[in-house]
Amino acid sequence: MSNPKSHAPASTAHYRPETRLVHSGTIRSEFGETSEALFLTQGFVYDSAEQCEARFKGEDDGYIYSRFSNPTIAMFERRMIELEGAEAGRSTATGMAAVTTAVLAPLNAGDHVVASKAMFGSCRYVVEDLLPRYGIQSTLVDGLDLDQWQRAMQPNTRSCFLESPTNPTLDVLDIPAIAEIAHAAGARLIVDNVFATPIWQSPLTLGADVVVYSATKHIDGQGRCLGGMILASEAFIAEHIHTFMRQTGPSMSPFNAWVLLKGLETLAVRVRAQTETAAKVADALARHPKISRLLYPGREDHPQAATAKKQMRAGSTLVGFEVKGGKQAAFRCLNALRLSRISNNLGDAKSLVTHPATTTHQRLAPEARAELGISEGFIRFSAGLEHADDLIEDLEAALQKA
Repeated sequence: MSNPKSHAPASTAHYRPETRLVHSGTIRSEFGETSEALFLTQGFVYDSAEQCEARFKGEDDGYIYSRFSNPTIAMFERRMIELEGAEAGRSTATGMAAVTTAVLAPLNAGDHVVASKAMFGSCRYVVEDLLPRYGIQSTLVDGLDLDQWQRAMQPNTRSCFLESPTNPTLDVLDIPAIAEIAHAAGARLIVDNVFATPIWQSPLTLGADVVVYSATKHIDGQGRCLGGMILASEAFIAEHIHTFMRQTGPSMSPFNAWVLLKGLETLAVRVRAQTETAAKVADALARHPKISRLLYPGREDHPQAATAKKQMRAGSTLVGFEVKGGKQAAFRCLNALRLSRISNNLGDAKSLVTHPATTTHQRLAPEARAELGISEGFIRFSAGLEHADDLIEDLEAALQKA
C-alpha cells in the first residue's frame, strides 16, 4: 500500500502551495512529533498470519515492505501529489529512475515514442538507445516545431516526452499544443518539469498526462541526496507504475524521503530567491562583451518569451550563456570562478556552473550538440542563494579571463 487509509492525513489541496509544502501528507505516530518521523525500516510485522495474508492480498490497509512503500515515503509522495495537483504519484530512487519508469513501464514491444531532441543526455539515452532494445521505436523531433510533432505521430505512438524549459539551452516548448497533438493520436504526454519546478509551472493543468521530477535538484536543493517523482492520474499509476516499481525495485529510501520532505518545506522560498537572482545575473551578463548569446525564459529577448509567459508563472533558476572563444575561453571562465562551483548538478543552495558539451551532453555527436545549440562555449548557470551582486561580480571577473 502506498498510503494506508487508516493513517491517511486530511487533504490540504485547498490551501496555497506554500502551505501545502509544509503540511501536506503529514502522518503522526502515537508520539505526536512535530517534524515528520523517519521510519528507517525495511519491513513491518503483523499481528497474525491472517493479517499478513490479508495485507498481501490487498484486503488490509497497512505496510508490507519498504520497497513497496513506507510511512515516510508515503508522506513525501502525498505532499508532492497535493503540491502538483495530481491524483496519484510514486517516488523513485533517482530522477532518471522516474524518467525511465514513466517512459518504459507503460510500453510494449511494437510501440512508438516521440520525443524532443533537446533533453538531458541520460533521457536521450533512454529514448534513443534503451527503448529499441525492447522493440520500442522512437522518433526525435525539434520540440519547438509543432509540425514535426504532428508528422512524427504514428498509429502505434503511445507516448510523447519533453522537457520544458529544456536542458541546457532553456527552450520553452508549447505544452498545451503538444498535448493536443499527442492526445489526437491516442498518445500520452510525459513532461520533465525540473527546470521550471512545480513552483513556476504545472504541466498537468496545461494538458500533460504525466509529470516527472529529479527531486535531487530543487526539491532537495541542498546537495544531500538523490530522488525522483512520477505524478499522474490514479489510473496511470495503478495500471502502469505501481506493479512495475514493486517488482523491479527503483524505490526511494525512507531516509531520502525524509530529507526531501524537509527540503519541500523551503522549496517556494528558495526557488523564488534563486529565480530573482537568476534574472539579475541574466540582465547583467546580457550586456557583457565576452558573451555572444544569453538565454533566460524571464527576459523579453528569449526566443520563446510569449510561450513562457503563457505557461510559466516566472522564469527559471537557470541561465544559459555562450562565451566567445569556444571551449578554451569557457574553461578559463569556469576555472576563474570563486563563488559559483563547477558541478553537473543544479537547483542547489550553492550556485553551480556546468559545461554541457563536455559533461551532461558529451555523449552526443558534435553535430547533434550543434543542432541543439550546445556550443563549445556554452555554460549553464544554476543560481543559488548567495547575494546576486556577489555572483555577478564573480562572473564578470571570471569573464575577464576568458
